Amino acid sequence: MLKKLILVLVLVIFSTVIFTGCNGSRQANNDRVVTITLSGWSNLLEKQLLQQVVEEFEARNPTIKVRYDAIADEYMDVLRTRLIGETAADVFYLDALEAPTLISPGVLEPLNNYIKADFDLQDFTPSLLKAFNRNGVIYGLPKDFSTLALFYNKKAFAEAGLTQPPTTWNELRSDAKKLTIDRNRDGEIEQYGFGIAPELARQVFVIKAFGGELIDADNKAAFASQKSLKGLQLVVDQYLKDNSTAQPSDVGTTSGGEIFGQGKAAMVIEGPWIISYLKETFPSIEYGVAEVPTIADKKGTMAYTVAYVMNKKSAHKLAAWKLIAYLTGKDGMTAWTKNGSALPTRASVANKLNYANNALYAPFVVGADYSTIWQAGEYLPLILNNFNNQFVSAMIGEQPLITAMQKAQATANKEIRLAQ
Repeated sequence: MLKKLILVLVLVIFSTVIFTGCNGSRQANNDRVVTITLSGWSNLLEKQLLQQVVEEFEARNPTIKVRYDAIADEYMDVLRTRLIGETAADVFYLDALEAPTLISPGVLEPLNNYIKADFDLQDFTPSLLKAFNRNGVIYGLPKDFSTLALFYNKKAFAEAGLTQPPTTWNELRSDAKKLTIDRNRDGEIEQYGFGIAPELARQVFVIKAFGGELIDADNKAAFASQKSLKGLQLVVDQYLKDNSTAQPSDVGTTSGGEIFGQGKAAMVIEGPWIISYLKETFPSIEYGVAEVPTIADKKGTMAYTVAYVMNKKSAHKLAAWKLIAYLTGKDGMTAWTKNGSALPTRASVANKLNYANNALYAPFVVGADYSTIWQAGEYLPLILNNFNNQFVSAMIGEQPLITAMQKAQATANKEIRLAQ
């Protein structure tokens, strides 16, 4: 009898130890720290700001650590290589331009099942959210956006007798002539009226001004139509005939912000990213910001946006979603966009930061309502290279615009056929 009692006690103790051990193991597993990787640009200022936001996320989620992997060069090439090799980050930046090229192969995790009602999707600017949506499936959430607006040098305007920025493209062209200065009469222009970036990413709204389109219903290039050329011809004539416009490279500068900040162009069409640049690099310049002048009585500008997306092969999808939800949530987005380099995609955050009532930022905010998203199907990367090469050639007078655009369109569509 005594032996049986001892045996029962031993079994009870042993079972208790096993049960406690299992519970302890389960608890330890629940508290296990998971490390996820986030990939993005290598811009130093952006990396520093993002690190601050990520540290706040980690403080709120002590079981998740985030490693930021900045891709220095050829971001999309590196990202595609890693996706093929299944070594890509759990969460990564994706530009709207490139979104269609990654949505089609199915390498992105759909986010619909992660998004709950309290996340408030209605708070996002619809057109920006749509850029990462296909057939009702959400593949990314836009972290911020930028539009284009007109920067004008107040001192240069006053010296030219101009009291306000142009509101139409005809006025801009006329003002640019008045603002172009050759004080030394030596054939070299000291100040151009307008600085231009001739790449396609800045010209799509010009193509659309008279009813033109960048691509057709089959995602083929369509920018050589008469309607498209009518808008582009305005840019070419202003550069070639008026001699009132310069590219940054024409005057030894590298960007729109620099050509404007150095006073070598009295007007540029740029994004909010140059506001902090001008403050730090050219603090003495007095300037204003206005909406992009209308063309053919039509308002137009460009909008650029980048989303956080989830790798479908991620081994830590719940942790990855928590990171995306925080970064694109109201608190995370407020922290991310408060310095003004880019604008919040949530209306509530924009209202909180009062951008609509800030004279420097209001034109960018208003522009979101009528902007053209920098996105046009999965073959846009092929189209833009061909456009850029030929458009610059036409702008500097090497060939007629119609010839250049027909060449660019034909070559782009040939490359598209090969890629299909």
